[in-house]
Amino acid sequence: METKIHLTGTLPEHWQEALAELAPDLGFVPAEKGLEIACEKGDALAVESDGKSVCLTWAEPIQFYRALSLIPCPLAACAIREQPRFGSAGVMFDCSRNAVLKPDAVRFFIRKMALMGLNLGMLYTEDTYEIPEQPFFGYKRGRYTYDELKALDDYAALFGVELCACIQVLGHLKRALHWPAFHHLRDNDEVLLADLDETYELIEQMIRAASAPFRSRRIHIGMDEAYGVGLGAHLAKYGYEDPRSVIGRHLSRVLDITDKYGLEPMMWSDMYFHLDGHDYHSGGMPSEKAIAAVDRRVSLVYWDYYHAKEEQYAQALEKHAAFKVPTVFAGGLWTWPGPAPAYPLAVENTVAGLTACMKADVDTVIATAWGDNGAETNMLTALLGMQLYGEMTYTGVYDEKALAARFRRCCDADAQAFLDLSRMNYTPEMTNRPADPANVCKFMLYQDPLVELFEADTEGFALAEHFDALVPLYARYAKENPAYGLLFEHYAVMAHALALKCAWHERAAKAVRAGDREMASELAAGIPDTIEALEVLRRIWRRLWESTNKPNGFEVIEVRLGGVIARLDTAQEKMADFAAGVTDDIPELTEPSLICKRRPDNSIGCTNTMDEIATPSRIDY
Repeated sequence: METKIHLTGTLPEHWQEALAELAPDLGFVPAEKGLEIACEKGDALAVESDGKSVCLTWAEPIQFYRALSLIPCPLAACAIREQPRFGSAGVMFDCSRNAVLKPDAVRFFIRKMALMGLNLGMLYTEDTYEIPEQPFFGYKRGRYTYDELKALDDYAALFGVELCACIQVLGHLKRALHWPAFHHLRDNDEVLLADLDETYELIEQMIRAASAPFRSRRIHIGMDEAYGVGLGAHLAKYGYEDPRSVIGRHLSRVLDITDKYGLEPMMWSDMYFHLDGHDYHSGGMPSEKAIAAVDRRVSLVYWDYYHAKEEQYAQALEKHAAFKVPTVFAGGLWTWPGPAPAYPLAVENTVAGLTACMKADVDTVIATAWGDNGAETNMLTALLGMQLYGEMTYTGVYDEKALAARFRRCCDADAQAFLDLSRMNYTPEMTNRPADPANVCKFMLYQDPLVELFEADTEGFALAEHFDALVPLYARYAKENPAYGLLFEHYAVMAHALALKCAWHERAAKAVRAGDREMASELAAGIPDTIEALEVLRRIWRRLWESTNKPNGFEVIEVRLGGVIARLDTAQEKMADFAAGVTDDIPELTEPSLICKRRPDNSIGCTNTMDEIATPSRIDY
C-alpha cells in the first residue's frame, strides 16, 4: 500500500531519483499533497511525530533514507534519535567464489543498505573484474566490466552509499595464476612473485582497472593468507629471506602505486601475526619486526568471525593499536559453511565483535558475506545479518524484537524464517561451536552413498526425520514471505532430497552387514525417488542462482550434484544385486567406519570442501 508524502526543507542531493527507486520498498510516493515531512540537516538522525506530521533530521544522506524507514506505518506519535557508532558501516559481498552478483542484484542490496543505514559497500573481486590489458584475467568467470561497475557506483551514490574497490595484490589469486599467461608471475599457486618488475606492472593494471569505476578513493588491497610468500619461485630466484622483509618490500611497492592514483589503501592484518608464529588471539603483542613491517600509509583490517566473547575482540583490537595505523574491523555473516547460513554464530559473534569495536572507537566496520567452496548459500540469506549491523550501528545494542521489526520494515521478511535456515546445518542434539559449526546439509548432500565417510559421525542422529520435518516449515515460509518465495522453496526441495538421501545412509550399511535382503530391496527401490529429488533440487537451485548471480560458476554445483546422482545409480545397482542374492557383500559398505569429525560434546566440525566429503581419494589429481 502506497502512502503519499510531501517533503519540505533541506533534502539530500538526488533525493527524487533515490525515492523513485525506494518507493516499492518504503511504500512512500512523493506528491504535492500527502503526509507532511519537514526535513532538516542536523548533527544526528531523528524522527519525531505527533501522529499527524513528521519532522525528520539527517546528518548524512544515508541517514535520510534510514530515517524514512523509521517513520511508523501507520503513522503514530514517536521520538526517535540515533547517532551512528561508526563513521562507516557496510557489507563486503564475495564475488570471487564462483558466484558473481548480477548488477541488478547489487542494486537490490544497495537499496536495502540505504534503508538499513549502511553506507559502505565492497564487491570482493579477486579476478572477477575486467583488466583491458589482460584478457585471461577473470576469463569466463562472469567478471564485471568497467561499465557495469561505473553504473553501480552511480546508483550507490544516489543513496549516499560508498562503493570501493576490493581486490587482492599478493595471495588468493589462484584462479588467475593458473593460466599459463601468468605462470611467470607465480611464487606459488596462490601467491604473486614479489620483487619481479613484471609483477608490479600487472598490479598497477589491477589497481587502475579496479579503482577507475568508483568515486571512492578507498581501496581494499587484500594481502591476507599469503602463505608461503618468499618460499616458492622467489626462494629459487632470489634466495632465502625473512618473509616479513619480502612482504614489507612488496607492500611498499604496491603503496607507491596506490599513491600514484591518489588512493587510500586498507589491507587484511593477519599476515603480520602469522609471521610472528601465532594468530590474533594467541601469543602476546606484535613483535617489533612485525610492527616495523607495516607501512604507515595503509589501514589494517582485523577480520574475525570466530569468537563469541567481547573480551576476545577487545584484546585483539588492543594488539592492532600497537601498529599505530587505523584499524578497520570485519566480522562475518556466516554465509559460507555450505548451502545454508550459520545464523546462531553470525548473531552471537557479531554482537560481541561490534560491541568491542564501539568501546575501542573503531571508525569502520564491515560485514563480510563470503561464499567459500562454491558459493552454495545464496547471498539473499545475508540480509538479516546486514540488518543486525545496521541496528547495532545506530542503536549500539542487540535487541532481538527490534531487529525483527526492522527486518520486516526494510526487507519485508520474517526474521525467524531466515534464522531457521540454519536448522539445515545441525540437529537439536548437536552442539555448535563459535568457531567451527556443523554443516550437516553439505556433507550429507555430497557424501558418497557407498563410501560413507560420515557414517560413524552421524550415528544416532535422526537426520532423515530432521530434514523431513523441515520440508513443510520452509514451504510455509515460502508462502508467508513471497518476496523470497524462491529462496524458501529451494530449501524445502533441498530438505526433501536430504531426507530421502539420509534414509539411505541410515540403513544401507546396516542392511548389508546384517544380510537383510528385504531391507536392501526396499533401499534399492527407493533410489529413483532420491535421484528425482536431486534433479528437482538441481533445477530450482539453478533458478535461484540465476535470479541473483551471473550464470558462470553454477556448473560447479551441477557437477557436484551430477556426481552424487551417478554414484546413487551405482549404489542402486549394487544394492539390487545384493538383495537378489547375486552378491553376498558390498565391500564399501561393510568396511568399518571410524569417527572423523564428531567430538565428545556431540559437535561436528565444519566440513566444507569436496575433497573432504565425497571421497578419501584425491579428487583433483
